[in-house]
Amino acid sequence: MGQTITEKIFSDHVGHPVFAGEIVKSKIDMVIGNDITTPISIKAFEQSGATKLANPDGFSIVMDHYIPAKDIASANQAKISREFAYKHDLKHYFDEKDMGIEHALLPEKGLVVPGDVIIGADSHTCTHGALGAFATGMGSTDLAFAMITGENWFKVPESIKVVFSGKPKKYVYGKDLILEVIRLLGVDGALYRTLEFTGDTIGYLSMDDRFSLCNMAIEAGAKSGIVAVDDITKAFLSDKTLAREPKFFYSDADATYVQVLHIDVANLDPVIAYPFLPSNGKSINQAVQDDLAIDQVFIGSCTNGRLEDLRIAASILKGRKVARKTRLIITPATQKISLQAQKEGLVEIFVEAGAVFSNPTCGACLGGYMGILGEGERCVSTTNRNFVGRMGARTSEIYLANSAVAAASAVMGKITDPRTL
Repeated sequence: MGQTITEKIFSDHVGHPVFAGEIVKSKIDMVIGNDITTPISIKAFEQSGATKLANPDGFSIVMDHYIPAKDIASANQAKISREFAYKHDLKHYFDEKDMGIEHALLPEKGLVVPGDVIIGADSHTCTHGALGAFATGMGSTDLAFAMITGENWFKVPESIKVVFSGKPKKYVYGKDLILEVIRLLGVDGALYRTLEFTGDTIGYLSMDDRFSLCNMAIEAGAKSGIVAVDDITKAFLSDKTLAREPKFFYSDADATYVQVLHIDVANLDPVIAYPFLPSNGKSINQAVQDDLAIDQVFIGSCTNGRLEDLRIAASILKGRKVARKTRLIITPATQKISLQAQKEGLVEIFVEAGAVFSNPTCGACLGGYMGILGEGERCVSTTNRNFVGRMGARTSEIYLANSAVAAASAVMGKITDPRTL
């Protein structure tokens, strides 16, 4: 009986063949915490009486949501993680000195490896599936259990096979592909399932595109998203010192899927997710017809704050100005990305266009700081969620889009098709 890539990863970790629906106790290769969720895990860890991490080199804390701290409460919250990291002499502790958004930083550091089982107390941990790993979000107490034991319990998820075909049009990216998947499946259409992304289109997608694709699997209710390793993946890994030896797994031809979804990418235009659900996707053509004026544009986050996104935005903003009544905030996902953007002259383009270029942070995406929306304001955002009040006031509106659409909309002051500039 054939197995999916997800079933093979779990089989490797538990030492015998397993299939969807089975409950297994699996070794965890990397546990990821952040400044918001880790303090709860630390409290549970210490209340259990544990004194040592089961796998110190397989535990990381990334300070990325409210760093630098926005107020006393966030400073005190961060202090808990800092003191724990110093007490246990954590090797993989990332703070202001080497900061970045966790789901961009860890792959950059070589801490996520193909064939891994990864958990994090953040729902967008599924991003790491782009590297051929099983990665999923869990609660903070689940994280504590893994900190104590080095393992956790899983129900091996069933898989939905998503087959993308055709070469994407200009200004169509991984973000558009996943928004189309979510539009078709709905926000709970893949509940507790793996979205396995396949098809000839994958060969046209950069790693940055693939990270965006897997990042939003959770927005369809999925447990994880995954892309099998190919030459593009291997090229991404080639200049990194990997934390473990990679293992490449591929689904069998006779593997079992609960659903197969076919999407013709060659005929797909940029997709915009209207308020107030990521599944409320519409074509850019519809959005242009709706003539929606924009107060703020945000380019960044664990979905679209990577170097490719900044390059795309800069290519549109170069020689242009942000519209008078529109604000543009650009947030790189890591310090390395920020430095490279400066070396390439991208930051100069952004600032001359009228944008704010900030430090790496999740702040604006979660409505924390660095880009809060006021009452009735409308925002085009490259983030992953557009729920009521997600980025600020409950009467504000968020339109999810790729970085090209976001940059073009900043220039025109309304949702704009970048192909018309």
